[in-house]
Amino acid sequence: MIKLDFRKEHRELYSASASRAAFVTVPALNYLMVLGKGDPNTSERYREAVAALFSLSYTLKFMIRKGPLQIDYRVMPLEGLWWTEGSRDFLPDKKDDLNWIAMIMQPTLVTEELLQAAKKQVAGKKSFRILPEVGLGQYNEGFCAQILHLGPYSEEGETISRLHAFIKEQAYEPAGKHHEIYLNNPARTDPVKLKTILRQPVKKV
Repeated sequence: MIKLDFRKEHRELYSASASRAAFVTVPALNYLMVLGKGDPNTSERYREAVAALFSLSYTLKFMIRKGPLQIDYRVMPLEGLWWTEGSRDFLPDKKDDLNWIAMIMQPTLVTEELLQAAKKQVAGKKSFRILPEVGLGQYNEGFCAQILHLGPYSEEGETISRLHAFIKEQAYEPAGKHHEIYLNNPARTDPVKLKTILRQPVKKV
């Protein structure tokens, strides 16, 4: 059995400092993704999207583990792209107006054919209306600034401000969707111990 750890392979992308923002170059990576809109705290669509993404990710992991290559790997954390129509900046206080893409990074071993087989397996066990909308795609984020937020999601505002101040100090400006990587499971983690990487694509002013 071959064991892979994509968090270690992409260590600079799945770890960050809470004391200071830093730049990182993010290569094109494959994700399971689903699109939605609205407050993630109250949206049934968001709740179902997250559940469907994890169900598919674990199903794919076990399909690959039992396949001819016998490769095992750790399922990656939930991530999200967030934006508000008509605004260049991410506005976390206007939750009902938020657009989002919930996603989980996948190894290149995951193909469209494998995803469709996984969807059939998941559909046989759970009733996810959103399942047909989950797609497999590549996201090429490029040059970004990122920082680690410690604590509840509701208190991200100050950390986001620090991130954007760093971007401005370095003579860059935001150039893409606000990106969050949720390093722990909020259902099993004390809110004060939550760790979230906040990432922002940038370009030179």
